[in-house]
Amino acid sequence: MTTLKQTPSQTVGPYFAYGLCPQQYDFDFRSLFTPVLADREAAGEHVTIVGQVFDGDGKVIGDAMLEMSQVDAEGRFPESREEILKTGFRGFARVGTGTDPQQRFIVETVKPGRVSPDRAPHLNVIVTMRGMLLHTFTRIYFEDEAEANEHDAVLAAVPADRRGTLIARREPNMANVYRFDIHMQGDRETVFFDL
Repeated sequence: MTTLKQTPSQTVGPYFAYGLCPQQYDFDFRSLFTPVLADREAAGEHVTIVGQVFDGDGKVIGDAMLEMSQVDAEGRFPESREEILKTGFRGFARVGTGTDPQQRFIVETVKPGRVSPDRAPHLNVIVTMRGMLLHTFTRIYFEDEAEANEHDAVLAAVPADRRGTLIARREPNMANVYRFDIHMQGDRETVFFDL
């Protein structure tokens, strides 16, 4: 009897963005999730998060896909579809980088509240892209939440010289727009968490 061996691992892309973000690529079927975490009627401070994903050589990656989740302005995740329809807050978004002319991701949301005193407002982010065997996990914190960031247990576990890679910065002269770039490798590599 022949013993079968494990087949080699395969990387994830670039096809996944087309299948998981079809509306962004002008396919005729609807995306289950969009780049909008909160509709305009959702309560809270509405913000836009804009950024790019860079490889180790500093080149923009045009076929990355990001998934983001967060709590609402009160620090709660939605508990049902009915609640989502009533409040306009979804709490989850999926966005590809390949359809924007500058290969950016652009996400519309509300600034998240605090889940507990030891957690600053943040978004959880999953990055998937070509050449990776596994997706990566990171977070987005906000520069204007300095006091809350100081008391965040997760952020405090990150070496002080690397924490800046997790901070979204307000764009000058643009109301409620934050810039957050993700560097997959290199001198400015974003902190990724082992979950």
